[in-house]
Amino acid sequence: MYVCICNGITDTTIREAAARGVDTLEELTMRTGCASGCGSCADVAREILAEARPRAQRDFALSFAVAA
Repeated sequence: MYVCICNGITDTTIREAAARGVDTLEELTMRTGCASGCGSCADVAREILAEARPRAQRDFALSFAVAA
C-alpha cells in the first residue's frame, strides 16, 4: 500500500526501514523522503514505523539503571 503518494513510499519500505533501525519519523523522512512533501502521510507513517519496530525496542525502550 502506498503511504506517501508524493514520494512513492510504501508500507513495505517503511517496515524495511524500521528493520534497519529507523525509529523516528524524522529519520524515516531523511532516509526515504516519506512525509517530506505535503505531510498528510505523517501520522500513518509514524504508526507503521512504531508497529514495525523490533519487539525488543518496543519492550525495552527505556534504559534502566542497575545498582552496583
